[in-house]
Amino acid sequence: MIAPGYAQTMARYNHWMNEKLYQACERLTDEERKLDRGAFFKSIHSTLNHIIWGDYMWLGRFTHETPLAKAYPKASIGTDLYEEWHALKAARSAMDEDILAWAATLDAEWLASDFSWYSGLTKSTRTRPAWLLVTHLFNHQTHHRAQVTTLLSQQGIDPGDTDLMLMPL
Repeated sequence: MIAPGYAQTMARYNHWMNEKLYQACERLTDEERKLDRGAFFKSIHSTLNHIIWGDYMWLGRFTHETPLAKAYPKASIGTDLYEEWHALKAARSAMDEDILAWAATLDAEWLASDFSWYSGLTKSTRTRPAWLLVTHLFNHQTHHRAQVTTLLSQQGIDPGDTDLMLMPL
């Protein structure tokens, strides 16, 4: 099981890495960001859209019926929620702030509890420990950011340090 401090650290890491990644992506043209590069979600732009899509799904579930609840955009997997770069960038920044605020409210009791949600992917109600799903939220982000860093590297763009241990404290 994880503790609230883990989620808070990962929320800070997520914010730090997204800032670095989006800055690195600024070095590409819109056409270059949207070019199908053979990645699972085809382009850098679509992969970044997928990351925020996943964040919307999970944070929306976690904060449902809480003071932090928001009406995040909903779409099927693989849909680009934001076609315009500046809109995607602004949404990412706002989402990172929401994740930081949510992580600050976590407590060990909630993390230890079971969490149920309806999965559109499996078309069923699922139940898992909340701590596992929170870990999944952050793992999902890291997994797909790694795909973006690979695509950037192939373009000669280095986003810099990506290791958690190198994050400013």
